[in-house]
Amino acid sequence: MRDSSIYAERNKRLRAILIAARKNAGLTQEELCELVGAYRTFVSKYEKGARQVRVAEFIALAEAMGLDPLEMLREVRG
Repeated sequence: MRDSSIYAERNKRLRAILIAARKNAGLTQEELCELVGAYRTFVSKYEKGARQVRVAEFIALAEAMGLDPLEMLREVRG
């Protein structure tokens, strides 16, 4: 899915950071879904860019991977 918003570059960077974090944590998409109590395709959809991650979801994802959400956001800002 193509993100044509003015925030496209940051959304792309956010997805890349979340994907790398999940892989570095040694988690599959399904395992991360279980950790945050999300439906089975939740991670797959945001990793593909089919949906955006809400703030509360982002915090839950970061914490489930043992990461600081604020540090991750600093990476997104560049």
